[in-house]
This record gives sequence, C-alpha cells and structure tokens, in this order.
Amino acid sequence: MKFTVFGGGGFIGSTIADRLLKDGHELRIFERPRVEPYRKFLDSERVEWVAGDLQSTHDVGEVIAGADVVLHLVSTTLPKNSNDDPIYDVQSNLVATLQMLNAMVVKKIPKIIFISSGGTVYGIPKYLPIDEQHPTDPMVSYGIIKLTIEKYLHLFEQLHGIKTITLRVTNPYGERQRIETAQGAIGVFLNHALKGVPIDIWGDGSVTRDYIHVSDVAEAFVRAVEYSGVTSVFNISSGSGTSLNELISMLEQVLGQSIERRYLPGRPFDVPVSVLSNELARKELRWSPSISMPEGIARTAEWMRRELTKETLNKSGFVVPAKTGMTT
Repeated sequence: MKFTVFGGGGFIGSTIADRLLKDGHELRIFERPRVEPYRKFLDSERVEWVAGDLQSTHDVGEVIAGADVVLHLVSTTLPKNSNDDPIYDVQSNLVATLQMLNAMVVKKIPKIIFISSGGTVYGIPKYLPIDEQHPTDPMVSYGIIKLTIEKYLHLFEQLHGIKTITLRVTNPYGERQRIETAQGAIGVFLNHALKGVPIDIWGDGSVTRDYIHVSDVAEAFVRAVEYSGVTSVFNISSGSGTSLNELISMLEQVLGQSIERRYLPGRPFDVPVSVLSNELARKELRWSPSISMPEGIARTAEWMRRELTKETLNKSGFVVPAKTGMTT
C-alpha cells in the first residue's frame, strides 16, 4: 500500500513509518522544510521525503496524490502552550486539516487515520477508566482543536465517503522523544535524572496518567490501517494509571540511582487523574499493548544515554557519525 504520512519525521511518526516499512509498504513522508530524515533509509525501503507547508493547498495536494491511506500526525502546539494563542491553534491545525480533507476529496483518497489526544479531549473524568462514550470537555485549546478535527472527520465521512479513524492516544513515551523540549513526563524526567538535574513536580505528585510506549502506538496504527469495521474512534492506552511519584520511583529502580525532586504549586490545567479504557481497541482492532512500563523505560533510558553521549562528544569537538535515529 501507499501511505502519505504527515509528520512522519517526528517522535511518533517515525516509529509508525518504520513499522509500516517493516511490512513493505511505500511511504511519502511530509515534513517541514529543514527537517532532516530521522535515519538513513535502506535502498530496499520505498520512502520519499517531501518538505512543504501543511497550510499550502498545493503542497498537500501534491503529496497525497496516489495514496491509499493518509496518516495525520501533525500538531503545531502542545497542551501546555495552546491556550496562549488559540487563534494560532485554529489556523495552523484546524484550518490546515480542513484543507487536507478538501484535497483528499479532490484527489479521491479513500482513508485517513488521525492521531487525537486521549489525555486532553475528555477533560476531568466523570468516571474511570474513561471509555470512548465519556463526555468530552477539554480544558485546553489543544484538546478542543483535536476534538473539532474529529467532528470534521466524521462530517467528511458522511458527505464524501472517506473512511476515517481517530486514535485517541494517551501519553506516549519512548525512543526518539525530543529531549530538548518539555514534552512528555517520562522523557523530561529521564533526561534530568541522567544529567543529575532535580525534577520539578507540579503539585504533590499524585497527578496520574496513562503512559504507553510508542511502539505500541505504532502497532495500533497498523491495526487501524487493516480495520474495515464501522467504529471510528478508539482509545489507545495502557489501561492503567501511574502517578508522578510512582513514575519517579520506577525510574529510580530502572536507573539504579536516587533522583532529587522539587515540589512546586499545582497548575490549574492539570487534570488530576486520566486513565483510559482500551477495551474497544482490543475488541475491534485486535490490538493490545505489549510493552510494560519497566521495559519501556529501560529501552528509552538506553536510547537517551546514547543521545547524551553524542551531545557530549559534539560539545567536546570530537567528530560524531551522522545521526540515524533521532528527529530534529
């Protein structure tokens, strides 16, 4: 099959791309200008790396031409900063996605899989674990835009017959997560711990999240590609919660070292507990997570140590081989 992967060079997108390449699919990866390929592709791998502007109807129309499936993994904002400029969030994410959907109608692309946010679209839980029927009341613009895109996907499915699948992913972590940004508690905490920097915890450490390894997310996308049923929205989660305090204890066990932590006042936008049910995905997609938290953390720590070693060598002036497994 032929895939167009918007955001295929990022943390989640690159893992999905590698999983699809493993099955022998043909990929066209769309990224922003100046974003370099995350690794050197083999001669046997059918990959076209395309740079362009998501808000350009021309660029989007060109890159989706001939695709069997579009994977939409792009977001220009993060949950913590999306409220700072909701208009930008709308223009760069919602409007751009509508232009993408219009291009799909013109080019007669039959299917799109969209990554939504299991961590933000539901808001404060009314019950746990949260299933797909739970009320949606996002507390940040990021979640509002994700939910709005979901609604437009449903509309385009009804109007134009495009098969749409939304995967509401919880809190992904793993190899290639960007360590230079404050994105993802596990990545940030590991980075600080390996550097001997204290970890800041907003609140008393009881904030609980549902973490899932990125390879399990990639497998869910593969199952969604194969899925031909009528259900269109799925939670992709571990199905269990881990508090920040529990997470740090787990990191200490994996790393074999104590970690200094600093407790700061809680933030009003932090939902106290978010744990998602994955029963629907288990039943319909025949998918289930396979990477335990200790295993996933150990794999992530090993990768991060290598990246920090490269960073140290670069700063010391040693020549380091071209990177082959990290997004930019």
